[in-house]
Amino acid sequence: MILDLLEVVLPVFLVIGAGYLAVRLKVFGDSAVDGLMDFAIKFAVPSLLFLNIMRLDLGAYFDWRLLVTFFSGAFAAFVLGIVGARVLFKRRPGDSVAIGFGAMFSNSLLLGLPIMERAYGPDALAGNFVILSVHAPLIYLVGISVMEAARSDGRGLAGTTRVIARAMFRNTLMIGLALGFVVNLSGLVLPSAVLPAIELVARAALPAALFGLGGMLTRYSLRASVGEAGLITVLSLLVHPAVAYVLATQVFDLSVEFTRSAVVTASMAPGVNAYVFAKMYNRAVGAAASAVLLATGLSILTIPVWLYILG
Repeated sequence: MILDLLEVVLPVFLVIGAGYLAVRLKVFGDSAVDGLMDFAIKFAVPSLLFLNIMRLDLGAYFDWRLLVTFFSGAFAAFVLGIVGARVLFKRRPGDSVAIGFGAMFSNSLLLGLPIMERAYGPDALAGNFVILSVHAPLIYLVGISVMEAARSDGRGLAGTTRVIARAMFRNTLMIGLALGFVVNLSGLVLPSAVLPAIELVARAALPAALFGLGGMLTRYSLRASVGEAGLITVLSLLVHPAVAYVLATQVFDLSVEFTRSAVVTASMAPGVNAYVFAKMYNRAVGAAASAVLLATGLSILTIPVWLYILG
C-alpha cells in the first residue's frame, strides 16, 4: 500500500528532482530558472487559477467549515512556531515570526495541486481551489500584521496597511484569482478564441512550476539554523495536517472530498513564500531557506502516510 502511494507522489518529486539536477549539472542555468519561474508564476499559474475560480460552483463548494478546518491548523502551526523559536532557540521576536510564518505557509499551489490531482484525479480539486482563493491573502495578512507588531522598528498601522495592500495587489496570483471571481460572479462570457488561449497557457503551469521549483532549491542550504528548520518541518508536515484531520473528521464531519482537500493541502512543505517573507524582513532567512529544502525532501515520506490515513 505504501509503495502504491509512493507511486502517486514520486512523479511530482521526479519533476522537481529533474529541475534540481539540471541546475546542479549546469545543463539549465540560474537565469533560465528565473525566466521559467517568471513565466509560471506571472502567467501560467494565474491563468490556471483564473480558469478554475471562473468555473467553480461557489454555492456548492465555498464551505466555511473547510476554510476553518485548514486555517485553524495553519494558525496553530504559526503560534507554535513563534513560541518554539522564542523558547527553544531564544530567537528575537522578528525572527520568531518569520519561523512561524514558514510553518504556516503550505505549498498549496505548486505541490498541493499536482499531488491532489495524482492521488484523486482532476475532479477532486474544487476544495483545493476554495482554499487557494483565500490562502495567500489571509496568510500574508496575518504574517505581515504580526511581524509589524513584533518588530521594534515596525511601521505602525498606516505603514502596515500599505505593505499588505502592496503585497496583495501587485501579486499576479491574486490578480488571477480576483479576475476569476469577477467573471464567475458577473456571468461574463469570454470571447470564443480567448478561453482556449488561456487554457493553453494554464496547461503549462504545474510542470513548469515544479521543474523551476527544483532549480530554485539548489539555492538553499541545510547548513543554516538546522534546529529551527526542523521545527518548521515538524509543524508543517505533521502538526498542521493533524489539526486539519481532527477538525474535518471529529468536529465538522466534512465530506470525504473536502477532508482530502484540507488535509492533503495542509500536509505540504513550506513554499518558497516562506523564504520570500523572511527575506523581505531580513529575519531568520537561513532558517526559512533550510526549512524549504528539508521539508520538501522529507515530504516525499510523509505525504504517502497522510494519503494512507485518508484512504
